[in-house]
Amino acid sequence: MDSSDTVVVGRIGRPHGVRGEVTVEVRTDEPDLRFAPGAVLRTEPAERGPLTVAGRRWHREVLLLQIEGVDSREAAETLRDTELHVPVVELPVLDDPDVFYDHQLVGLTARSLDGSVLGEVVAVRHEGADLLVVRRGEGGELLVPFVTAIVPTVDLAGGCLVVDPPEGLLDL
Repeated sequence: MDSSDTVVVGRIGRPHGVRGEVTVEVRTDEPDLRFAPGAVLRTEPAERGPLTVAGRRWHREVLLLQIEGVDSREAAETLRDTELHVPVVELPVLDDPDVFYDHQLVGLTARSLDGSVLGEVVAVRHEGADLLVVRRGEGGELLVPFVTAIVPTVDLAGGCLVVDPPEGLLDL
């Protein structure tokens, strides 16, 4: 599987109960769509899938999935830590020009206002606020809050974004 063709929508956690349900760490804004019964999900590692959702329910704040062919706690345990992927082409088009999917940002060159290269965006973290992880050319990483005041320009076609850092952000 080429990871550039898919995006992660979840990760299977521990089994729940004895009938094969699994907990899912949700990594999508549309869990009801992505994990609908009948949905087919690619997996990483690839040899564990594809998996077809047989059922879905919420238990408090935790998503529980029943996967076709998984009917015991032991079978569910073999899926622990499996990433769940969907093809990029299945993602809906974003209408807002200031909203981006994570996979669109990863790989962009981060530049300062004067055009100098800060590094490459290698990941997006969602830890209360969205943070761009920028790998610096001389080593190390820079965490950049992904807000308009600090990242005023995202040029997907040009392969870059502009960072207007507050004082101290670029200090290692």
